[in-house]
Amino acid sequence: MTLSETQPATGTAGDVVLEARDLTKHFPVRRHLRAAFSGPRLAVHAVDDVTLTLRRGRVTALVGESGSGKSTVARLLAQLYPRTGGDILLHGGSTTVRRGRRFRAYSGQVQMIFQDPFASLNPVHTVRYHLTRALKIHQRAGRSSAELEEALRDLLRRVQLTPPERYVDKFPHELSGGQRQRVAIARALAADPEALLADEPVSMLDVSIRLGVLNLLRDLKERMHLAILYITHDIASARYFADDTQVMYAGRIVEGGDSESVTQNPAHPYTRLLIASAPDPDRIEGGEGGDPDRAGEDAGEPANLIHPPSGCRFHPRCPHAMDICRAELPPRFDVSPPGHWAACWLYGTEEGVRA
Repeated sequence: MTLSETQPATGTAGDVVLEARDLTKHFPVRRHLRAAFSGPRLAVHAVDDVTLTLRRGRVTALVGESGSGKSTVARLLAQLYPRTGGDILLHGGSTTVRRGRRFRAYSGQVQMIFQDPFASLNPVHTVRYHLTRALKIHQRAGRSSAELEEALRDLLRRVQLTPPERYVDKFPHELSGGQRQRVAIARALAADPEALLADEPVSMLDVSIRLGVLNLLRDLKERMHLAILYITHDIASARYFADDTQVMYAGRIVEGGDSESVTQNPAHPYTRLLIASAPDPDRIEGGEGGDPDRAGEDAGEPANLIHPPSGCRFHPRCPHAMDICRAELPPRFDVSPPGHWAACWLYGTEEGVRA
């Protein structure tokens, strides 16, 4: 099925909007001309065999440390990067777009919110320009000036920038970081999308205003039945904001399930490492309140993605690594409760279960 044959969804909450199947992206490594004609061609294995589903009215968090491939997944889903392998399905139909009319139709249904709102907004143009241009590109043609003006003000009200008259003629540098991100969200909403890909949307904002932006996205999800991919390195915010959480390490998803299960009963050693490294005022390092079982789990360096480790990519840093971890890539194993899984041999071998 091509994009032009895919019909807009009119389903209910929980319907699948966007799906990635075995999504893969390898970036070729540029080498010196003399070396380019000898030896194998090298590539960064940024994303390998990623499968995830975005459903209407739900937030899926993709969590992992910097360099794990989270933002690359978002750009692949937005089709800003060509994929090396795998498939992207919009409403069940396989889609591959580059530029032109078909890309515009796709981006009208799948919009991306970037990490840095100051970089994603043109500094020489006003809020009016950014939002009006988005409305003209994605909405019906032939609107009168009065209709465009009302639609622009409605967008600002949706993202709680009120009264609209205060913000509509301001430049990005005249706004705070939180206000700029709200304008970026309003611009994405101008397309009337069904899926939002939010790439660390609050990491560049002051701590005091992050919660307000997350609450705004949650409110939009509920009112507009949006499917949202929330990319973050902060697993605590994933528990607060997301319905489902997928944990990514070195280009692969290693654990997934509902957010409460993943964050409160982590199954994969890497997920435990993420949780243990999160700030916790109740845990005093080296003293009462610490967790001795997690000592040493932060040892080691992230995997080399040009020459990724064999087997499980986390095994060089894992305190529970077994011989099979070094030799074979683990499949997904179900853990409790239903729907919670981990790609870890601890749940697939007798030795692992005993450990």
